[in-house]
Amino acid sequence: MTRQGAGSDFTPGSPLTKLSEDELLFRQTVRQFAEGQIRPLVEKMDREGVFDKDLIAQFFQLGLMGINIPAEYGGAGSSFFMACLAVEELSRVDASAGVVVDVQNTLVSNAIDRWANEQQKRTYLSRLATDTVGAYALSEPESGSDAFALKTRAHDEGDHYRLNGRKLWTTNGAEAGIFIVFATIDPARGYKGITAFLVEREFPGFAVGKKEDKLGIRASSTCELILEDCRVPKENVLGEVGKGYKVAIETLNEGRIGIAAQMVGVAQGAFEHALAYAQERQQFGRPIAEFQAVQFQLAEMAIEIEAARLMTYNAARLKDAGEPFVKEAAMAKYFASQVAERVTSQAIEIYGGYGYTKDYPVEKYYRDAKIGKIYEGTSNMQLQTIAKLLLSGR
Repeated sequence: MTRQGAGSDFTPGSPLTKLSEDELLFRQTVRQFAEGQIRPLVEKMDREGVFDKDLIAQFFQLGLMGINIPAEYGGAGSSFFMACLAVEELSRVDASAGVVVDVQNTLVSNAIDRWANEQQKRTYLSRLATDTVGAYALSEPESGSDAFALKTRAHDEGDHYRLNGRKLWTTNGAEAGIFIVFATIDPARGYKGITAFLVEREFPGFAVGKKEDKLGIRASSTCELILEDCRVPKENVLGEVGKGYKVAIETLNEGRIGIAAQMVGVAQGAFEHALAYAQERQQFGRPIAEFQAVQFQLAEMAIEIEAARLMTYNAARLKDAGEPFVKEAAMAKYFASQVAERVTSQAIEIYGGYGYTKDYPVEKYYRDAKIGKIYEGTSNMQLQTIAKLLLSGR
C-alpha cells in the first residue's frame, strides 16, 4: 500500500463522494485491514487502555503512517484526502486506531513537511514514514482553548535552547519518538514569542508523564509531557523563531478535517451495527426494522452521516486543490462531531438495553464520539472561527 493511491483522477465537477480508482482501491485495502486485523483487538485494547504495538508496526508496513509524506523521504507521496479516507475507515472499526494515524498524518508529518527545512525533513520525515510515531504538544494545564497562554519556556543558551514546562493531552504520547513542542521564548511578546521545536524522546530533560484514563478512545494514549531543562539543539527549531503560533494555527486548521473524518467513521460504524441489529431483533413477531418509527430513525441517521461526509470530503478536496478551506474545515469538524454524538446515541436506543452494556459494540462508539467536540478546537471554538470568517466576508 505504500505507493498505492499516490495519485488521483478526481476532477472538479465530479461528485464529492465519487472516488478515483486509486482512492477506491486504497479505501478497500484499509477497510479489509481494519476488519481483519483491528476489529478482533478492539474490545481488549479498549478494556486495557493500551494500543497494540504490533498494529502500529503494521500501520508502518502498510504505509498508513506516511500517506502524504513525499516519496523522496520514504512516504507514499499521496494526498491529504487519502489520509482522511484512511482515518474514516479505521475509525469505522476503532476510533483509537483512527486517531493514531490521524495525528501522524494531518498534524505531525503535515507540519514538518510544510515548515521544516530540508535537513529536518530528511532527518524526521523519513523516520515518521518508516518506524517512528509522532506527537503534537500544544496544550498545557492553563492553555486549552486559549492555546497561546503558554507557560512552557525556551531559554536561549547559545547553541541550544533549554525548555522547561509541562504539556497535557498529548495524543500518541506513550508511543511517540518525535514531538512537536510549542514553547515561548519571551512571555512579554505574547503570541509572537511562541516557537515550535522538534523534540526527540531521548533528549536529556524530556520525560513522558501520566497517561490519562479516559472515557473514550481509551486505547489511544493521551499523556502529560514533562520538560526539565530539556536541551534542544537550535537546528531543531521548526519554522522561524517566534512564528510558532503560525505553525500551530495553520496545522490545526488542516487537522480539523482529519477529526471530521474520524467522526464520520465513528458514526458510520455505529450506524452499520444498528442497521444490522434492527433487521435481526424480533419484537411483536417481526424485526423491529419493519416498524416505521425505527425506519425513520435509521433514515435520519443515514442522512446526517452523508451530510457530514460531504462536508468533510469537500474540505479535504479544497485543501488538496490549494483553495481556501478554513471555514469549511471548521464547519465539517463541528457538524461531524455533532452527528457522531447523535448517531451513536441513537444506535444505543435501537439496541435497547443491550446497547447499554459492554457485551455489544455500540456503547463504545458512543464513548468514542464525545471527544470530537473537544479536541483540536472545541465546538465553541469552531463556531467562533466560522462566525469570524462569515463576518469578514469569507
